[in-house]
Amino acid sequence: MQKSILNNILYPEDLRKVSLEQLPELAAEIRKKIIDLVAAKEGHLGASLGVIELTIALHYVFNTPEDIIVWDVGHQAYGHKILTGRKNKFHTNRQFNGISGFPKMSESIYDAFGTGHSSTSISAVLGMAVSSQLAKNFKRQHVAIIGDASVASGMAFEALNHAGVTNTNLLVILNDNAIGIDPSVGALKKYLLKVTLDQTPNTDNIFEALNFNYSGPIDGHNLNDLVDEFNRLKKINGPKLLHIITKKGKGLKQAEENQVLYHAPGKFNAATGEIQYKNEKDIPPKFQDVFGKTLVELATINKKIIGITPAMPTGSSLKYMMEIFPKRAFDVGIAEQHAVTFSAGMATQGNIVFCNIYSTFLQRAYDQLIHDVCLQNLPVIFCLDRAGLVGEDGATHHGIFDMSYLRCIPNLIIFAPRNEVELRNIMYTAQLGLKKPIAIRYPRGRGKIISWRKPFSKIEIGKGLQLKKGNNIAVLTIGSVSNNVIDGITKCQDPKEVSCYDMRFIKPIDEVLLHRIFKKYNTIITVEDGIAMGGFGSAVNEFYIKNNYKKTLKNIGISDEFPDQGSIDQLQDIVGISANKITQLLNSYL
Repeated sequence: MQKSILNNILYPEDLRKVSLEQLPELAAEIRKKIIDLVAAKEGHLGASLGVIELTIALHYVFNTPEDIIVWDVGHQAYGHKILTGRKNKFHTNRQFNGISGFPKMSESIYDAFGTGHSSTSISAVLGMAVSSQLAKNFKRQHVAIIGDASVASGMAFEALNHAGVTNTNLLVILNDNAIGIDPSVGALKKYLLKVTLDQTPNTDNIFEALNFNYSGPIDGHNLNDLVDEFNRLKKINGPKLLHIITKKGKGLKQAEENQVLYHAPGKFNAATGEIQYKNEKDIPPKFQDVFGKTLVELATINKKIIGITPAMPTGSSLKYMMEIFPKRAFDVGIAEQHAVTFSAGMATQGNIVFCNIYSTFLQRAYDQLIHDVCLQNLPVIFCLDRAGLVGEDGATHHGIFDMSYLRCIPNLIIFAPRNEVELRNIMYTAQLGLKKPIAIRYPRGRGKIISWRKPFSKIEIGKGLQLKKGNNIAVLTIGSVSNNVIDGITKCQDPKEVSCYDMRFIKPIDEVLLHRIFKKYNTIITVEDGIAMGGFGSAVNEFYIKNNYKKTLKNIGISDEFPDQGSIDQLQDIVGISANKITQLLNSYL
């Protein structure tokens, strides 16, 4: 039996004792470890498989952690984690109380900067490189690894523009595999597609024009070439960009051939690569698919409907509209700011624009939302997927801030559907023509209704409704967390004492209904799946204070912290919004 090389490696200093000739064997071991883990416990697969040789070469040549490495986005950093002291914890990846699926500064000194959202690496590394200069540390190397999809983002170009006029020890590695989560888009992609290992087009190089010392492209899976080039670049001063070409999913045939599906494939057979599909017959749909399929229905009838997403056509299910109406559906790349203002521009021309952005990614376009959409009262329809706790992706991806950061913006309507039918109906209502922009927030995962394709029904803006009648306590909910609340009430000591209301709209909140509630009940509890500060409960508190009510009022939501990774059920229980925790709370009042 062949002796394992990986068994003797815990940190990069151990890696540097391995001969260059043994590194391909080590790459195969790391790939197998990642495949075996993701096959059993899920996670990001293709991105990490595509950079194993790059990861080994970086830690082999550079003196990490003294030399700094930052992985853009970070879902390709599994190999990095294995080589930097977390090999024996890797089985806990993305699990509750385990290691994060993304680089995290508090987790390891080798994680020089936390990532999770795209296109931040060059800015961060440039800040570190300038700091080293100020400290007169001219030997330290600073490396940012960024993909061809992420480098097209505005923030990456801002950093390249700044870095080009410095003389820092900065190396940007462009990991060119022609795909992010979905295939890359845009003019830069077309330029990079012309650059191959065999030829470079006879045109001006965009990176040299930004004053970078450009080299490549080289084969990102050739360890000898990578090691030689890194040793050469270490001796060159000033900003440098190395262009490498890799294959996402390298080493697993299915992941190489179906890169979108195997970005995060769920559980699969590690030996064969075949995905273990769950029986999806007679189960409720994913909210994202309700959005995507409903949008196609509406777009078939309403020719003014436009769909826009920043690099998430599969994740948001806008892919359905892109397949049927390719001229009316746009993937604008990893460019949330552009997506929002592009939507605003189309809205000025009478188009009905559905802009689908993950809740956590809309944070990146906050000024555009305020200045370009809401200030001008343009009726863009924002569909915020992955609102609330998202599970194993953890703190960088939880959509828990949107209610708080949206509620303070004038002109903006905010709605949270409790189920699939409500999502369909608010989309139908919005495309009929609103005088204001609207944000529709809905969760990751599946709903509760199997027969969800009901005839459309118009929703009255700003109106909540009662889900359950009770005598003494009123629980006010928003969105899909109402399912937990109803379950919690059913299991409490005296369910007949507890009413439940779905307020539906965070803004405008139904003040007529709130007056009835506060006049009737002695105890009012609000429950939300977002940060409590400034959110739905705060809106009820403001009403309570403004109208000088004197009742018991309790807000339940996520406290002032960033929840880590874990299953959605685990996290909801920890923050106090699970059915069991709601039952316990209600029993304390009964």
